Amino acid sequence: MNFTLTREQELVRKMMRAFTENEVKPIAAELDRECAYPKENVEKLFKLGVMGMTVPQEYGGAGADDLSSAICTEELARACASTSDIVAGHCLCYGPILVHGTEEQKKKYLPMLTKGGVLGGFAITEPNAGSDASKTQTVAVLEGDHYVLNGAKCFITNGSEAGVFVVFASTDPSKGTKGISAFIVESSFPGFSVGKHEEKMGLHGVHTTELVFTDCIVPKENLLGREGKGFGIAMQTLDGGRIGIAAQSLGIAEGAMEEAINYTKGRVQFGKPISKFQNTQFTFADMAMRIEASRLLTYQAAVMKTQGIRCTKEAAMAKLFASETAMWVTTKAVQMFGGYGYTKDYPMERMMRDAKITEIYEGTSEVQRIVISANMGL
Repeated sequence: MNFTLTREQELVRKMMRAFTENEVKPIAAELDRECAYPKENVEKLFKLGVMGMTVPQEYGGAGADDLSSAICTEELARACASTSDIVAGHCLCYGPILVHGTEEQKKKYLPMLTKGGVLGGFAITEPNAGSDASKTQTVAVLEGDHYVLNGAKCFITNGSEAGVFVVFASTDPSKGTKGISAFIVESSFPGFSVGKHEEKMGLHGVHTTELVFTDCIVPKENLLGREGKGFGIAMQTLDGGRIGIAAQSLGIAEGAMEEAINYTKGRVQFGKPISKFQNTQFTFADMAMRIEASRLLTYQAAVMKTQGIRCTKEAAMAKLFASETAMWVTTKAVQMFGGYGYTKDYPMERMMRDAKITEIYEGTSEVQRIVISANMGL
């Protein structure tokens, strides 16, 4: 197997490393402190083609592969997990439209979500339908030339900024998951509104909200795929989404290790830098090992997705291992900073708070273990 990145992938990494250092990192702490959405940087990411990385050029995208997309997320997360999550949430919107949309839907919405600069969102989670999507209570009823949606979604990334959402609702509640359908919903549709803004432990720069549908009118032609096929669309989309969260986790872990290495080289205790103590070096060795394993799992899943190979198990493995690595690395890094790691003077406490959600969203660690074991033929 060849693990060497292509010239194009290396250029993507170089571009994103420079953008992150120059544009993202300087304001990361401020975004966290002010719970501010990085509007200008998101606009720049659209111009760079990052917000439509895997969309073919004919629809306004960059036409890149899934590994290039993962590298973008990874590089952003090294400095600001919030910014990387905005990108990941956007990808969850255009991804299912690209795969399951009609030609008319692709021509209308993909250019909007790429060169048009319209942010996207993905709405499946409800208060009583988190890991168990079969409990979806949002319903869609066909009335003539349109559907009427009623219900609410929660914990929606980009909820207050997105102009287009892929929304899942039940068109036949008696059928459970086989009665769930997917819809393309614009925030301008009558009956759509943004509800509660969540106050979160981390990811303060990305706004997570409730979405409310009150007799929301959705044109019949905005049904994504066929009625009753929404659950399958959601699960396939989440395979790709989990690769994105794995890449985000990888970036968080890399950034935390870099910060810890720089700090311990300059922190002198008992007559020498604490980086020279064997316990510190052994911890860094474990960090590097777990990060490299996370990278290989994540990149493997991304390549499989590009090649059209089913990667449900591999994406779950990458997401599970990388997210737990991010949490482990940031916790150890905070410890290396001592009391300073517990203050906002350094980025470690922010990285640790941001890392925690990677073990929860896009399927908890427990759900990933269910997915992995279910795909082992047990």
